[in-house]
Amino acid sequence: MQDKKDKSKAALLKEKLFMNRKNGCRKVSADDVKKADEFCEEYKNFLNQAKIEREAVIYALEAAKIAGFTEYDHNMTYKPGDKVYVNNRGKAIMLAVIGKNGTHNGVRLGIAHIDSPRLDLKPNPLYESNDLALFKTHYYGGIKKYQWPTVPLALHGVIVMKYGTVLTVDIGEDENDPCFCVTDLLPHLAVDQMSQVMTKAFNGEHLNVLVGSRPFNEDEESESVKLNILNILFEKYGISEEDFLSADLHMVPASKARDLGFDRSMIAAYGHDDKVCAYPALMAAIDTELPDSTVITVLTDREEIGSDGNTGMKSTFLIDFISDLAEADGEKARHVMAKSTCLSADVNAAFDPTYASAFEANNSSFINNGAVITKYTGSGGKYSTSDASAEYMAKIRKILDDKGVLWQTGELGKVDGGGGGTIAKFVANLNADVVDLGVPVLSMHAPMEVVSKIDVYMTYRALYEFYMA
Repeated sequence: MQDKKDKSKAALLKEKLFMNRKNGCRKVSADDVKKADEFCEEYKNFLNQAKIEREAVIYALEAAKIAGFTEYDHNMTYKPGDKVYVNNRGKAIMLAVIGKNGTHNGVRLGIAHIDSPRLDLKPNPLYESNDLALFKTHYYGGIKKYQWPTVPLALHGVIVMKYGTVLTVDIGEDENDPCFCVTDLLPHLAVDQMSQVMTKAFNGEHLNVLVGSRPFNEDEESESVKLNILNILFEKYGISEEDFLSADLHMVPASKARDLGFDRSMIAAYGHDDKVCAYPALMAAIDTELPDSTVITVLTDREEIGSDGNTGMKSTFLIDFISDLAEADGEKARHVMAKSTCLSADVNAAFDPTYASAFEANNSSFINNGAVITKYTGSGGKYSTSDASAEYMAKIRKILDDKGVLWQTGELGKVDGGGGGTIAKFVANLNADVVDLGVPVLSMHAPMEVVSKIDVYMTYRALYEFYMA
């Protein structure tokens, strides 16, 4: 290593004034790399168990109960250090650790979403065409439709019978299960298809999932292949075609989370957006003990389609919970929110050298450089974003730097190159300070996304240090 006295004046001044943008692996210790690898082993298990929001809530609830969280009761009095949870309809969950100062100085919020892009079954999904049985789907969230044909798919969700019985569906994950797929044209017959722009070559009504081909016995009945599938479902679940009307069923990639690269430094999986932030937020909540201010971790639903609905962040479920906590402390919710701070734990697009023209390198996030802070999202002229204040950015910088957390900043691609949004703006509308912090992702919204293990671990550390600051 070059001695300081041998360095030029310019080199010394650069060290003092320039940001250090070198690969984050060179900034962290071997012990941190080991901890990141260990942390991500259970994260991969979480990904495999929680492909849809209902499954993520089940996982979070079980982990929270083991850690001593109990169901919140607004009639009870809680003391500092108590841990409670609120389960919102099995599709969103909040975990709270009561702080020494309760809600008097505001609360610390960490919010991530647990839904991911997928193919939802339509209310009347099953049909037969030319001796094949298929499911009609309606895609959920922003997808590139051409990426979904020929991918092995699994069926997840619930069917609720009209008398209240809930049937859990999980077909296609076990190697002994059948899988399903959307078909595609062979190149020999796809001249017209391949000459079209992507949005025309693949449309939503073409995302039909192949589910069967054999007819029901030898009877000469119409729709006998459809009848055979319904009979199989009746024998397995006791359902008829009408029961699809009260079901939440989703087709998701059937693949498992796997290490990526010769060095095993990355994870390839479906659903990193945004479970790669939800899992660190969950673990940070579980590890938080006796914070100064009450800490609330929210794992929310429906972010990928605008956060509407009673389990999305436009719902009042969070502010209602904070109102109860504030009332117990003799405070008003609006006063608590005005003093509250939030990390909107969501991902950003990692710089991809193969598609470098979509990014502006000086303001992009990079794999292995730690948790990425996104000051604003939106599109065009910063539309549909909250844009964190300079004062709040300084507070977060100090927390992370003081605790040695590896972090970076990034925008979502070039100006006018597209854009996107997070739940940060909905929290900001409640009059809290908020900024996005999460993991940079390659191939975001694809059936298989890629993240760095170091970045996942540093996002956990960032959330934990924020909770305990």
